[in-house]
Amino acid sequence: MRSTSLLAILATAATLAMAPARAEDCPAKSRDMDDVIAAIEAAPSCDRAMTVSEACALGASGDVQYAEAVEKRCEADFLGKANASKKLAYKRELGVCDRKHRNKSGTMYQSFTAFCRAKVAQRYAKQALKAAR
Repeated sequence: MRSTSLLAILATAATLAMAPARAEDCPAKSRDMDDVIAAIEAAPSCDRAMTVSEACALGASGDVQYAEAVEKRCEADFLGKANASKKLAYKRELGVCDRKHRNKSGTMYQSFTAFCRAKVAQRYAKQALKAAR
């Protein structure tokens, strides 16, 4: 029984250590998923959308919808203007995220994959905004 408790504590600590960093409290109206997604979608920029999602993330499968909202928000900044080779490179990088934890089970790995994809979208959005200046 003692080793089971120790394993549970270690698993919880690992989950918390690997969850996205929270630089601020969740700014959504509530922690309700719809409110968090609405706050992400209303963000004035891709970076702000990522900040909101990270602040509201729990390190579990529910984060997937938050990260998908960030991905969509960030894609709006670049995907429509990207040429075919840039779109292909973007899809390849998303594929790397999808493969990274594919053989691992647990909701935290779903969260990791989703945030990996969101960070790729964020990076491409930053590049596009920088190139537009």
